[in-house]
Amino acid sequence: MAEGYCVKCKAKREMDDAKEVRMKNGRRALKGKCKTCSTGMYKILGK
Repeated sequence: MAEGYCVKCKAKREMDDAKEVRMKNGRRALKGKCKTCSTGMYKILGK
């Protein structure tokens, strides 16, 4: 499972429905929802 920082919970949480996306500048990122509060989460990945 992918893990990221949830701004609403203010803690590291696992992402639900995490999908890898490509940003406009070409970098990779993970987009998903917090398992606890369902807030949208976004994590920028390395090259």
